[in-house]
Amino acid sequence: MARQRSILSLILVLLATFLISCGGPTVATAPPTYTPTQLEKIQGYLPEIQAVRDRSQELTELIQKNDWVNVGNFIHGPMTEARLHMNYVIPNLLPQDQQKARQVARDMFNHLVQIDQAIDSLNSLKALNNAKAAFADIDTFLGLLPESPTSAEAG
Repeated sequence: MARQRSILSLILVLLATFLISCGGPTVATAPPTYTPTQLEKIQGYLPEIQAVRDRSQELTELIQKNDWVNVGNFIHGPMTEARLHMNYVIPNLLPQDQQKARQVARDMFNHLVQIDQAIDSLNSLKALNNAKAAFADIDTFLGLLPESPTSAEAG
């Protein structure tokens, strides 16, 4: 009988040891935040992207005037440059935002292609719709960026 109690005690000790080793405390990981370097890079490209966004009315007026040469210059110049800056910003975003930002940049590129096709066919309605969509893509992209260095560090 004493031997059975010893074996039972040994089994209980082994079981308790196993359960304790498997059920260690969970380590809470902090949510990812932006590093100062990432914020600096993002803030460096933000003014150029915002400047193109602020010129949306200019493109709309060019399309309405059927000034196709200048529409082409605008989408191949400032708009393409804004997309390039967006691509430079994407690697500096948080991992969960990068995929969405890549998709938005792809969508913007597709809208620029559609505008270019509208220029070839002199279709102002198609150009206007895609111009609005391209600027909506810029707005979406800007919404993915951190608002300011202080708000990103606090989060």
